[in-house]
Amino acid sequence: MLDLAMMDSRASDRASEDATARAHRHGTCNKLYLLTTMRPPRNRTSLSSKKVRHCGPSRDKSGRKILPHREVLGPTGLVKKTLQARERQRVRQQEMTPDERHALEALRELPLDDNDGQHVDLGTITVEDILDGSEPLDISHAGGEFSALTKELSRDLWNLRDHQIPIRIDHRTRRDRTERRNKAFDQQMDALTDAYMVWSLSSSNREHAGFYSGTMDQHIPVDVGMVTVKVVDVYTVRSLALTILPTDKYIASALVRQGVMPCSPISPSVAVTINALELYCVAHLRNPHFSVQSYVKTLCDLQSVQFQRHLSRQFSIAFDTYLAIRTKVYNHIQTVLGRDSPDWRLKHACPACTYKLKNEEPLLFKMLYTMDGNDSLRRILRRSSSGDDDESLGPSCEHQNSRQVPGDRYLSRDYVDKWAVGVLQEMIGVDPDAVGGLVDQKHPNHLIDRPLWQVDEDYNPCANRWKNMKDDITKKIAKYPLACVEKLLDAFGEDIGGGFDIGCKFKTTLNNSPLGPRAHQLRHTCLVGAFHGHAHNCLCQLSHLATYVKGLGLEDLEGCERAFSKSNALAAALRYASIFHRMQAIATYFEHNDTFEVYQNLTTFLLNNYKQALDILDDGPRALKQAMFDLNISDEKVFGDWLEEEKAYLQGLRTEPQEETLQMEYWQKLVNLQGSEKDLAAASNLWASSTPGSMSSGQKDTTRKLETARRHALENHDKDLKAVQALELRLGIDQRWQPQGVEWQNVGRMVAMRKYQRALDVLEGLVVARMFELTKMNRSRTGYAMRKHIGKALQKRSSAIRTALDRYNTAAQALTPPRQTLHWKDVVEYVFLADFDLLRDTRQDISQRPWATPAGRLAMDLYFKICRAAEEIQRLNVEIPRVATYIRDEDRYLRACKEQVYAFNPQLAHQIGLHRMERGRFNLHHIRRLNDISKLRGFSGTIAPGESTNVSVGASASTPNIKAPDTPDAMVIDEASVLPSGSITQNLIQEDTQEQLEAEEDEEEAVEEISQLYIDVML
Repeated sequence: MLDLAMMDSRASDRASEDATARAHRHGTCNKLYLLTTMRPPRNRTSLSSKKVRHCGPSRDKSGRKILPHREVLGPTGLVKKTLQARERQRVRQQEMTPDERHALEALRELPLDDNDGQHVDLGTITVEDILDGSEPLDISHAGGEFSALTKELSRDLWNLRDHQIPIRIDHRTRRDRTERRNKAFDQQMDALTDAYMVWSLSSSNREHAGFYSGTMDQHIPVDVGMVTVKVVDVYTVRSLALTILPTDKYIASALVRQGVMPCSPISPSVAVTINALELYCVAHLRNPHFSVQSYVKTLCDLQSVQFQRHLSRQFSIAFDTYLAIRTKVYNHIQTVLGRDSPDWRLKHACPACTYKLKNEEPLLFKMLYTMDGNDSLRRILRRSSSGDDDESLGPSCEHQNSRQVPGDRYLSRDYVDKWAVGVLQEMIGVDPDAVGGLVDQKHPNHLIDRPLWQVDEDYNPCANRWKNMKDDITKKIAKYPLACVEKLLDAFGEDIGGGFDIGCKFKTTLNNSPLGPRAHQLRHTCLVGAFHGHAHNCLCQLSHLATYVKGLGLEDLEGCERAFSKSNALAAALRYASIFHRMQAIATYFEHNDTFEVYQNLTTFLLNNYKQALDILDDGPRALKQAMFDLNISDEKVFGDWLEEEKAYLQGLRTEPQEETLQMEYWQKLVNLQGSEKDLAAASNLWASSTPGSMSSGQKDTTRKLETARRHALENHDKDLKAVQALELRLGIDQRWQPQGVEWQNVGRMVAMRKYQRALDVLEGLVVARMFELTKMNRSRTGYAMRKHIGKALQKRSSAIRTALDRYNTAAQALTPPRQTLHWKDVVEYVFLADFDLLRDTRQDISQRPWATPAGRLAMDLYFKICRAAEEIQRLNVEIPRVATYIRDEDRYLRACKEQVYAFNPQLAHQIGLHRMERGRFNLHHIRRLNDISKLRGFSGTIAPGESTNVSVGASASTPNIKAPDTPDAMVIDEASVLPSGSITQNLIQEDTQEQLEAEEDEEEAVEEISQLYIDVML
């Protein structure tokens, strides 16, 4: 920034220069300085918006050249410097002779050559005087003065370019501009919200669509201002003069009141209509693939305009402001409705689950939830080049954004991090050195050899089947489900069950964490979903699989998979988004999905579940009766006994006794020793057969090879002998086993069984891979190239399965007695991995037990499926009246609230009406589905509304009593005063003639060229 007073002080020192030259230079520089002072100060490197870099003179008073003095001045330093310059000017003026004073006054009174005698006194006007309004700038565009000044300035700038004036570089960062813009919008957010509600009410009373289409008087009142803004709509882009009423607090709020969203908070020149923003918002939420850039390109195509990147940025700014205003309006509504208490949304998320009625039948699980992780919506962290040759990652080059996503859909980082490994070790007093003694050097908070809080008896048979059950993965992700469980326990209390794909592992983690006692006290249950559960160990399924859990009904606990299959459409638009925009897009999507998808399908879900349960109860008992007759079973209670018997059997297979393991190792070492003895004897015989004559006949190389082979055989024999001796000492064996002995035969059979199990493990792993690849191959959104790749992999996998199957059959035939061999068609038709677990028999034959036979297992699964269907009917008979009651109570409550609020705030009452219609639009659909349920053959419940147990403030069954606040937060404006009457708007948006359009385009092009020329020179 130039120091005005210091310029005049230096001008006083040179007052004796030629007056004509001074006047010419003064006339040119004066115009330059006038426009420069109108521009905001520029930040230099390492400068904030409140600091200015000052460069001192390069010559002293006598004219000698000196080194320039540079310093950075803040607001206080700047004021001090200005006062000092004024004081020096006053002293120097006092020291002037009368002739010098008259010359200086004559110089100031010289008229500017091309400004009709008007001039600006640089000695009396400062930047502060202009900014604070004490000195007006006589400049207006009404008579074309600004255009004339711009044209004149362009001619002067062309002349100045010959002197090679250095171009000033803008050192402001995008982060500075973004932060200032966001803060400015935040400061105006209350006014913008009030203006939005005013526009929403006024636009709802007009039959036609569009923006700023009300009627206005041609005679604009004196106290009404005008601002010209380029307004972007779906099909048009027009420069419109919009009004600024005395009630408007800001220019931005004035634009929002008229239906356009500004792209800048202070001096907007471009705005987007709210209708265009709403169109994109709904289209994006219905089709998450539709990004901002795609929508802006669509508008450009419709308007025959070339797409530019800055158009997307402008639209994104307006869209962020629009979403912030919508969130602010929603918070106003929740506050007035009495629903702004912590976790209110979570506690009332599902009417079927949370809207309890009086005298209803209690359920074993009061609430069921499911949780899972998903990395499909991950974002790419952009980094700069490190500049090193080691290809290491450089620092992040992303712009920081301090904005936070409003709402309660995200748990705070502090809330989650309190369950991190290091914090929990301090809470439960775990010493990392005492637990295994080893710590991961890459992740110091992660213990290497033991999972989080795991003790020796917490063995999990499913750990080898799930990647996220590995110890290092468990330590990293444990804090997230723990934080979720804590939040759910706070919100819903006792008797809740949660499905998790690694629920068996998480159960151990939860029980041994500080949250375990509370979860146990509130009867929290960890479960496994129906889809993921079949990939778990058979023993795990008997305890956690949805089919065998009493009170669960037909719920599969796989809701996350269905939700992720839809939300994954957001991935393409979020891959390179900022942290804020990614979180905002995810929260907005699920908010829309809960209201317009999940709630809409609620009664349809109840209807389909009721049909499914009735079908099972209709056909299942007949099939079960026939299966029981074939198995010679008379009582259904035997299936529960079978389940317990199978569980006890599988628990006995968890680990091998240590003594048996050592005996099998000893047997294997004896076999190795026998083989090494044979090899040593053969090598010794060959070596002994050589004679001195063979050495002299040119067979020295052969003799050396024989001796080397004999030496190697001797070393191997000694090594095997030492291993056998060591195991004999450990097992206390006095006499070495012989192949004809009983011990040798028994342990040999155990070793054969181990080989059989290893062959079974390999076969099982290949079959699992084949199952997952087939699932991926048939999944939607799998491209042709990926399908071809999976197809080739399946061909190789099939060949590997055949080889593994041959090895398995060989190992099965080597057993005593031989086991049943498997055929190719049996293996490829295995659906559940649990079918393999029943083949892992080591000490007893279960092939003849009824629960191990295929017919017995089918009968047992059918029995438990019938039990779950009966429980589903019981749960549905409770949930259906809840939904019917909620529909009635919620509609009554919101209607009453709207009437009460309308008396003192019509704008907010209108928003309450819109909020009621968000879900109220589906009431007729729900009533039809409930009526369909009541007509089902076998329906045993009722669809009659009941009476809710919750009548607290904000509850749907409560009676609202909303009073006008003493100081209304919302802007209450008479609808008649929103827009003056008349038809000036029609004049503004009427169709122009072709000649007017061409003249307007020529004028705009000329102004753009001159403005661009000015920017090129001044920046």
